[in-house]
Amino acid sequence: MQKRIRTKLYARRRKSVIITALAAPFAGLLLFVNGVAPAQAEPPAPPSAAEAKTMLEGLNEQAEGSMDGYDREKFPHWSDQGDGCDTRETVLKRDGTDVQTGSDCYPTSGSWASPYDDGTWTNPSDVDIDHMVPLAEAWTSGASDWTQEERGAFANDLAVAQLLAVTDNVNQSKSDRDPAEWMPPKESFHCSYARMWIWVKDTHQLTADAAEKSALTEALGAC
Repeated sequence: MQKRIRTKLYARRRKSVIITALAAPFAGLLLFVNGVAPAQAEPPAPPSAAEAKTMLEGLNEQAEGSMDGYDREKFPHWSDQGDGCDTRETVLKRDGTDVQTGSDCYPTSGSWASPYDDGTWTNPSDVDIDHMVPLAEAWTSGASDWTQEERGAFANDLAVAQLLAVTDNVNQSKSDRDPAEWMPPKESFHCSYARMWIWVKDTHQLTADAAEKSALTEALGAC
């Protein structure tokens, strides 16, 4: 089936995401110097509720596919982002406050505020990097047909709000569930969560099932 051509501000085809992923190591050299991340950086801002609603309407509604053949290793993640940092370490720098790192890029100090539950942590081991759209969810929404390169670009996508530093046990409670099955404990974040989820699915041309679309519509209604 021929893919839709998107012209909206926030929509990007997967090829452009791959280019962004390849360029990220060079961007990292400019963003982080002397092992100190900018204070209070944030993930990329998602589209407005109105824009997200338009994107949601454009998502192909389809029942989730089979998990047959799924393996997390088919989504190469935590790739090299340059300056000795992998994707996880880059997000820890970006989303933390006053983060300092050692020569291996692992944080030695800093703090992280989890948007899912307002937890604040000073030990990076208490922080998970959440894939907004989980890898298994992506697999059953179209990624099973992607190339390994495309799945790697998705798993390391820093151009959209696909990766967030959050409280580890909250991320573990989310697991691979979509918004029809799980939303963050912090209700005031539901609007942002829905906008981010829709943005990622739109960017990567993933499908959404009926219950998922209904939950996202409800969350947008609270924006």
